Amino acid sequence: MRIGYLMNAYPMTSTTFIRREINAIEAEGVEVLRYAIRPWSEPLVDEQDRTEQDKTFYLLVGRLPALLGDFAKETLSNPRGMARAVKSWWRLWRNAGRGFVPHVAYMLEAVSLKRRAIHDGIGHLHTHFSTNSAAVAMLSHELGGPGYSFTAHGPDEFVDWGRSSLDLKVAKARFVVAISQFCRVQIARAAGMAYWGKIHIVRCGIDTSQFALSDAPFNSQAPFVTVGRLCPQKAQTLIVEAAARLAPAYPNLRIVLIGDGETRNQIKGAIARHGLQDIVTLLGWCDNMQVRETLGRARALLLPSFAEGLPIVIMEALALGRPVISTYIAGIPELIDDECGWIIPAGSVSALTQAMRSALDAPPETLAAMGAEGRRRIETRHEVAINAHRLKTLIEGHYA
Repeated sequence: MRIGYLMNAYPMTSTTFIRREINAIEAEGVEVLRYAIRPWSEPLVDEQDRTEQDKTFYLLVGRLPALLGDFAKETLSNPRGMARAVKSWWRLWRNAGRGFVPHVAYMLEAVSLKRRAIHDGIGHLHTHFSTNSAAVAMLSHELGGPGYSFTAHGPDEFVDWGRSSLDLKVAKARFVVAISQFCRVQIARAAGMAYWGKIHIVRCGIDTSQFALSDAPFNSQAPFVTVGRLCPQKAQTLIVEAAARLAPAYPNLRIVLIGDGETRNQIKGAIARHGLQDIVTLLGWCDNMQVRETLGRARALLLPSFAEGLPIVIMEALALGRPVISTYIAGIPELIDDECGWIIPAGSVSALTQAMRSALDAPPETLAAMGAEGRRRIETRHEVAINAHRLKTLIEGHYA
């Protein structure tokens, strides 16, 4: 079986779970070809991602003459397929209410993808996220290319699903994957309950063999760690506010932030305003090994987000045996409760402060027990090999 994976930008430091999923499917004997609309605009810090980049065919990079040539050839040789695709393209553009030029680009990309996929002998296309790449996969299918499926994650995908034509993408797909029960419900709300049976839960996963249970002690030197893009929806500024409240009573308090993004300067300003330069450290983006090593020494992972799907970093922290402090939004409560961490209201500095205080006051054996329960949950629910097999089984049932 030969399938294609289509992504908007690939690989990315924040989407290593896609690479792991592809590798796990390949381990099942499936040949996977990588396609992406464009490469990621930021430097790749992990060698495995750089290797993936070399395996990926990019539809847009230096290919404008080829895109235009493919469009002309397709228009002349496949008028019926082009008519179908234009009808769906019109709905995409009309529903979006803006972005004529990007939607023209979707059509050009879809034509080129269809021709490339047929040339490569692809029997099915799968994509992650229900946005640009799902639109291109759908248009490619309308042209006569391989059938497609997509995995929806949230949260942005569910903000304005009318504009993104999520219902149309679900209707045209062979099947749809949700990463959580919450996610499945949101897709059904957008597309209608008539498609409930078409939406399957396949949880994102990690390779637990790469995340051995950490034996680092939960001592006074163990820092809180947060991993992710520095952005408003991740709410890292609240971590600084909570740290300012805790610092006078906990002189050994240490917090490490891994990641970068648009709120970096705001976070740095808050650190300086509260005089926390010796307590809060900004590491920027790190490679996978450094992330694992830092998480493995953590007292707990901090993720006080306002909007998420079900973050992979929570799975990584739990697999390493580290408790998690996060918010009860989206799919997070399906994994986190008081047996493996603390789950708090989003936006509450007081609740975040109290959860951090509880983690600081908890005896090491309590934190270790929480970590062990978290590890058990990841092994049973989020092992990448198990979930990749589920996805492979779904693809096999719809393979052309």
